Amino acid sequence: MREVKTGEFEGGCAFVEGEFVPLSEAKISLFDWGFTRSDVTYDVASTWQGAFFRLGDHIERFYASMEKMHLAIPYSRAELRDILHTCVRAGGLRDAYVAMVCTRGVPPRGARDPRLAQNRFYAYALPYVWIASREKQLAGLDLHISDRQRIPAASVDPTVKNYHWMDMVQSMFDAYDRGRDTSCVVDAAGNITEGPGFNVFMAKDGVVHTADRGVLEGISRRTAMELCARLGIPLKAGPVPAELLRSADEVFLTSTGGGILPIAKLDGVSLPQFPGPITTRLYDAYWAIHDEAAYRDPVEY
Repeated sequence: MREVKTGEFEGGCAFVEGEFVPLSEAKISLFDWGFTRSDVTYDVASTWQGAFFRLGDHIERFYASMEKMHLAIPYSRAELRDILHTCVRAGGLRDAYVAMVCTRGVPPRGARDPRLAQNRFYAYALPYVWIASREKQLAGLDLHISDRQRIPAASVDPTVKNYHWMDMVQSMFDAYDRGRDTSCVVDAAGNITEGPGFNVFMAKDGVVHTADRGVLEGISRRTAMELCARLGIPLKAGPVPAELLRSADEVFLTSTGGGILPIAKLDGVSLPQFPGPITTRLYDAYWAIHDEAAYRDPVEY
């Protein structure tokens, strides 16, 4: 692959078929099973003020997901890191949303055996993506608790980051129809699982609760849990019935697209505390550790 200059593709850069290209030239085959069958895994990291946050953890999860799906890419972890760094640098980005994607690829014509497909790798970096704008965060998000059930973990492993989002996308329409901002879904037992691109946390009587199964084990989720331990905040990972969430003192979401996101209302009903003291402590701590060397991987512009 050729060397690219800092800012060569101002505003964003992609890595496709072994070459760095502007975002406008990033394309995937109409016949790639990643498109036709959602046979794909991916991961999303971020850069903030010119440095990746927990990039090694994202890369390790990506490789673990590929192994579970019988996918592989022709790049080592070190080479993958270099590709992602180059995408950010070539896009001239300081705060970026950075994706790595592996698809099943295109099998020989007429073949239905996934082992015959040549797996494809794509990566791209574009300006940082927030789940909710800063204005919306300050005003307060209204979270809808949908009755729609998340795809069972026995069917699709939720620890493998995937594009099986039909249940969550429909739950978003449920939310919009009710005038809410976003949504989360439940499992067959009525326990809260996750939402489109985020994990759900709540605080009740000084204790933080979050689901321990049936969800993507998000890197931001892991960070919040580690910060609870660091700050001495009691944490319980286990089933979170929808009714327990509705009784919460505080609710917040975690995502690469925003870190710690406080919730003001559940289905139009104001929570007792917004933003609550626990959410505020975790929010401040989350952004503060972006400056700690152990979590930073600076981009060389």
